[in-house]
Amino acid sequence: MTRVAVLGAQGRMGTTSVEAIGDADGLEVVAQVDIDDDLAAITEANAEVALDFTQPDVALDHVRWCVENGVHVVVGTSGFDDARIAEVRELLGDSPKVGVLVVPNFSVGAVLMMRFAATAAPFFDSVEVIEMHHPDKVDAPSGTATRTAEAVAAARREAGSPPLPDATTTDPDGARGALVDGVPVHAVRARGFVASQEVVMGGVGETFSIRHDSHDRVSFMAGVIAALRAVADRPGLTVGLDEILGLA
Repeated sequence: MTRVAVLGAQGRMGTTSVEAIGDADGLEVVAQVDIDDDLAAITEANAEVALDFTQPDVALDHVRWCVENGVHVVVGTSGFDDARIAEVRELLGDSPKVGVLVVPNFSVGAVLMMRFAATAAPFFDSVEVIEMHHPDKVDAPSGTATRTAEAVAAARREAGSPPLPDATTTDPDGARGALVDGVPVHAVRARGFVASQEVVMGGVGETFSIRHDSHDRVSFMAGVIAALRAVADRPGLTVGLDEILGLA
């Protein structure tokens, strides 16, 4: 049995994860850590892997503590950006003994949506990303949208695609959204959504859309379980589930 500590255990994703881990073969929750709890509970319970669903401003400190104490980490905290990822890479060094897996989205469908979008993007003149989440989400754009835009931009650069066409010269209120690596990203925050994203592409005479919707947080649990089972065998830093799912 792999012994797991869940950080942010009382949150929405943490609570769902505790239940899913309890039902999964080969995994058991040995520590549930939340706000103001001592991280020493992780090592006191002899946890081998920590699953972090907390907040961006503390998640990096949690990763640092786990690495220093020899505990593998799966980070699902939204808003764990490139700067934090770079710090983790530096923290692990050239000969890491601990695995850190940072996952922008645990949904298998969302991972495939990102992969398909990057494959299709060079074939179209225009690409934009629209992400839709519940209004309690603290970061915008979402980590999934950011990673999608970066993957789309990288695929277009590799293919030698021209810049995205856009004649907008006046937009004082930011109606055109945020630019992530040159790709417009629009964030919607509204009740009724859990996590949805659409990538809209267009060429002369046609449009093509790829959309993924998570209607319940249980949709993320297959990815959570896969990540927890895989992280110990991957010393160093891994970003995303692509390698875990055999897509890389």
